Amino acid sequence: MRVRRFEWEGATATAAALRTWVAESSPAVDVAMIEREVREGGDAALSRLTERLDATLRPPHSLRVDPMEAEAAKSSLAPELLSAMEVAAVNIRAVATAQLRADADPVELEQGQTVNMREAPVGAAGVYVPGGRAAYPSSVLMCAIPAQVAGVERVALVSPPGPDGRLQPLVLVAASLCRLEEIYAVGGAQAIFALAHGTETIDPVDVIVGPGNAWVREAKRTVAGLVGIDSLAGPSELMLIAGHDADPEWAALDLCAQAEHGPESPLVVAAVEQHMLDAIATAAANAATTRPSVADAPLALVQVPETEAAIDLANAFAPEHLQLFEEDAALLAGRVTTAGCVFAGRFGATAFGDYAAGSNHVLPTGGAGRFSGPLGPDVFRRKIATVEVPAEAAAKLAPHVKTIAEAEGFPVHGESAMIRTRNT
Repeated sequence: MRVRRFEWEGATATAAALRTWVAESSPAVDVAMIEREVREGGDAALSRLTERLDATLRPPHSLRVDPMEAEAAKSSLAPELLSAMEVAAVNIRAVATAQLRADADPVELEQGQTVNMREAPVGAAGVYVPGGRAAYPSSVLMCAIPAQVAGVERVALVSPPGPDGRLQPLVLVAASLCRLEEIYAVGGAQAIFALAHGTETIDPVDVIVGPGNAWVREAKRTVAGLVGIDSLAGPSELMLIAGHDADPEWAALDLCAQAEHGPESPLVVAAVEQHMLDAIATAAANAATTRPSVADAPLALVQVPETEAAIDLANAFAPEHLQLFEEDAALLAGRVTTAGCVFAGRFGATAFGDYAAGSNHVLPTGGAGRFSGPLGPDVFRRKIATVEVPAEAAAKLAPHVKTIAEAEGFPVHGESAMIRTRNT
């Protein structure tokens, strides 16, 4: 791992230094040409781009995958793997369902009018799942289940095919567990643009969610506003606050687990004791050398003056994942305000949240935890206001509306309200 030590300059300044350091390894990408190809070429462009960027599509394979192929893929899995995925699906669905709240009662106001705020699901959602040479069935479950719990009727899954033009069996099984009817073998930025604009085969959606690489992220940024998106998720992040009794070996494996996401995944360890930082850094380096899947990720070490300062640093840095290796972890967790997901206590490895604990692993990165949170049913629901204004309420409100509207230069707004006061 690429280790760098940061001097304590206060929470805000140290967090800014960490973010600047993280940004140095972020690639610059331009997706404008891909969007233009998809908009102008439709399915044919998707096939060309997929062949060029992801895989070789060989006839008769089409963009759309038959759901029966996903159901049949279950037989290719070991029973314990299928069982584990089923457990994860049940837990994710339970947590997502718990996030739904009943519609609030209408608000009755002094003048007599009522305002009723209710929620309704979007019509269609697109789920992007990374793939190609690797398989991420957990992302299928994490994205599709909250959409279904939210009440979305149409959920379309897109994922890059492998060299043979087919999706990974694990992805297909996860799609089958979610009972998805729309599955498409296409990935990358072109898949995002297909979901947003539509092609001959893929109908456009209202919301696009799911993790992806820098190209996928930039494509989502481009279409945000045309469609809703969950977040602009970048490389996976982990910050670990280590107390005096933290186990360096456990911490090292947690860091290495996140480093499996790639060399751009920033890792941060904060501790009061310098010897704890040294022990964790040494253990992480040793663990990484014997585990080929662990990438050469950047590891920042920050010595803080006290534990409270470490929490302040976490709030300023807003990490995607935050692990609290502290005796009073549950109490400290209540002070955290910006992390995507907090794992309190020595047994709370991020890996549990990545797969089966029930929380969602689609989380804000790059400091976006300051204004957004985990993917949940709310991303797939929109609020609708219904206003009822009886005659008596109109008579009381209209003069106020007229006054404000004329002050803003919109006199006809005032007329529109005042005409309803006649004969009342």
